[in-house]
Amino acid sequence: MAWPIAEVARMSGVTARTLRHYDEIGLLPPARTGANGHRYYEDRQLLRLQQILVLRALGLGLPDIGRILAAQVDELDALRGHHRRLLAERDRLDALAATVARTIAELEQSRKDGTDVITISRPENLFEGIRSTHCLKVLHGFPELVEAAGRHASTMSEAESEADERERTAQLVRLAELLAAGLPADADAVQAEVDTQYRTLARIRAATAGEYRAIGRTCVENEHWRAAYEAIAPGLAAYQRAAIEAYASTRLR
Repeated sequence: MAWPIAEVARMSGVTARTLRHYDEIGLLPPARTGANGHRYYEDRQLLRLQQILVLRALGLGLPDIGRILAAQVDELDALRGHHRRLLAERDRLDALAATVARTIAELEQSRKDGTDVITISRPENLFEGIRSTHCLKVLHGFPELVEAAGRHASTMSEAESEADERERTAQLVRLAELLAAGLPADADAVQAEVDTQYRTLARIRAATAGEYRAIGRTCVENEHWRAAYEAIAPGLAAYQRAAIEAYASTRLR
């Protein structure tokens, strides 16, 4: 059976314009195109569209999706891989939801106590579900850095992991203080703080200028990273990106 583009758009929730774009870039050609120019899709194209949408939901860009789909051979094996990634993402989001719930509870308790002083009993909990070694996995264009992060995480004990997150929390709080003080992203004090961040990352693997810039962009472009930064101070994600860009431009190659 073949479905016209309008019907596929209705079933999938993807606009016909997007489907036409997927065809134009070679990501999802239709099964056939009628004499009137209308596109028609069959079962195999619907399965491919499902894979595209799953990979998009996992945060991959269209170029990465194209490479993945071009490399895969067996559709069933590919779906099993997507399923594993979705389960891992579900677990990560569950952990993130629990983190936010704990933070809400602590802030509500502070208000009940009649004080404006916010006390977080375990600051590292702010970042559970968004740990730096895990978050590096979103850098799909830099597999060597991602692999190094994975190896590093696998060797850490729970105590070491918590210490790492306490250090990360302290770094971001210090950066937020510099933002609140009105210092520009390329100020010496800010760059010294970014240098500390870079040296922390270098314990996993020394990043190139391109990799470090990608991390800076991800602070803003990835919704989970951005939410973590903005929970500390509004504008902190963009401030971190600008500070990393200045650092990479002047200190890295």
